[in-house]
Amino acid sequence: MRIGVLGTGAMAAALAGSWARAGHELLIGGRSAAKAETLAGRVGGRAGSLREAAGFGSVVLLAVPYAALADTLRRAGADEGTLRGRTVVDCTNPLDMATMEPAPELLDGGPSAARRIAGLVGGAHVVKGFNLAPAQVWGRSPYGPGDAPVDVPLCGDDEAALAAVRTLVGEMGCEPLDGGGLERAGLLEATAAVAAGLWGQGRQPGAVFGPAGG
Repeated sequence: MRIGVLGTGAMAAALAGSWARAGHELLIGGRSAAKAETLAGRVGGRAGSLREAAGFGSVVLLAVPYAALADTLRRAGADEGTLRGRTVVDCTNPLDMATMEPAPELLDGGPSAARRIAGLVGGAHVVKGFNLAPAQVWGRSPYGPGDAPVDVPLCGDDEAALAAVRTLVGEMGCEPLDGGGLERAGLLEATAAVAAGLWGQGRQPGAVFGPAGG
């Protein structure tokens, strides 16, 4: 599979590295050409512009800070149709990455980041996923025998796009879960905000839920 990557940070590095190890061909695009070159060298892909990454493959990973969404997609040419018909994997969260505080629109009932992205990408198929765990979790894949697989809820409206992302999840040794349509992506983002608050207190979010069943 050919995968374009928009972003050069920790999440982009972790997910792109996992997919490169699975044999996928990657093109890394970033707002900084130097950072794109560095990341491409680390994961074994090629570097290019954001626009080149947007048009590279059938799947495009969007892994940038929430505050950079609009500028990144503009520079990638989304308003000119560069992403039309492609699967856009959205792992973003509406958080201030310095403070891990939720963006005001998340608290005020505004549109989810996924919905905002869907309105900017001009005919692409957005799939929300990979937003409930930090980069170091995805960087550990593939998981070995005896390791508990990580469950990855996915929200999206296009079955072919969801199938492609399920394949990528499985190749990492993780388990894809049906999270519903894209209208439910905001619930994943709200869950991520709660989890970030728990991590900030030195707690493990999984401990909040406890074991299910009798």
